[in-house]
Amino acid sequence: MPTAYRHAVFHSLRVASVDRLTEDSVAITFDVPDELREEFRFNAGQHLSVRAAGLGEDVRRNYSICAPATGGPLRIGVKRIPEGVFSGYAAERLRAGDVLDVMTPSGTFSTPVDPANAKRYVAVAAGSGITPVLSILGTVLEVEPLSSAALIYVNRRTSTIMFLEELEDLKNRFPDRFQLVHVLGQEMTEVEMLSGRLDVERLGRILDTIIPVDDVDEWFLCGPLAMTDSVRGVLVDRPPRQRLEGREHVVHRGMAHRAVRS
Repeated sequence: MPTAYRHAVFHSLRVASVDRLTEDSVAITFDVPDELREEFRFNAGQHLSVRAAGLGEDVRRNYSICAPATGGPLRIGVKRIPEGVFSGYAAERLRAGDVLDVMTPSGTFSTPVDPANAKRYVAVAAGSGITPVLSILGTVLEVEPLSSAALIYVNRRTSTIMFLEELEDLKNRFPDRFQLVHVLGQEMTEVEMLSGRLDVERLGRILDTIIPVDDVDEWFLCGPLAMTDSVRGVLVDRPPRQRLEGREHVVHRGMAHRAVRS
């Protein structure tokens, strides 16, 4: 069930673990005490605002929760960016046992889930844009046994794929209901179509041959603005175009990075 609206406030949470995902990204899991569990109950796709006392009161950053909203741990993914104050701290200095100020979950990049649903969800994500998508698709697959999901995930190389093991686990747990398509911009794959930049032509070929759009109920787009605009343009131009409106969820990952270093 979706969580009710509540006023977001900061609480001090102990870091349970910091797990290296790639050379420049980590997953941070928080230890939420019993008395705060209801405060930190979240909807799939929501995010947390996080700050570290040693970095100053004005250094707070938003990171999407990457765990399914089915009772799992409170976990976020952080990718280090050049000169990023908090992301650099998280990737290099943060350790299990440290304490961070964490705001209760917020955000609307989500969709209501219902065990009676029989929907098809498709997501297109790039880089760290996987974090809310992983939460959403993991939740849908667990809660809606009649629904299916597909993910087109864009990265430079295999070594830069965040949450690779978690995605493979989803594929193994739901082999008939979850389709995973990796597109690598700087690495050759066995399928030529899946190597190179996800431009309009390449996406069109993927939709023509691997992931048809006719039966998609909801789309989730999460990545750099140029990518989400490009993908949306392809979807709008493909029939049945009138079905796209009202079932598309877009987050432009990277817009905040251009405005403020995280």
